[in-house]
Amino acid sequence: MSLPEPQDLLPHREPFLLVDEILELVPGISARARWTLREDMAFFAGHFPGNPITPGVLIVESLAQTAGLAAMSLPENAGRLALFAGIEKVRFRRPVRPGETLELSMQMTRQRGPMGWAEGEARVNGELACSASLSFAFVDAEQARG
Repeated sequence: MSLPEPQDLLPHREPFLLVDEILELVPGISARARWTLREDMAFFAGHFPGNPITPGVLIVESLAQTAGLAAMSLPENAGRLALFAGIEKVRFRRPVRPGETLELSMQMTRQRGPMGWAEGEARVNGELACSASLSFAFVDAEQARG
């Protein structure tokens, strides 16, 4: 069985698709993915000149997108969006620099009605870069258009 492409499950597109490849996917349970930070990514020019570091909010977003892969792979979530509802217990352990690859791992801890919770981590070469617990709300894509 081949794995889908991230854009098959997520509504995100460049430049805000922060997952390059799905490594493992257990629908509704967990996902492992990879995001390689290219030197030509625009945010590195200003964060920080001469000392480029991946913004922490983008690392958290890449974790959320990884959780989204697990959640959105369930048939009952087709046609829905997963929107942030909460970000908790975020810890950054090391800077992530251009040329490095984030290994992202997220586990769904529960889903109740239109709410979901997940926790996981981002690593670089096995070294912990960030850990977080996230919550999100499932909404119909049409409803999200306002």
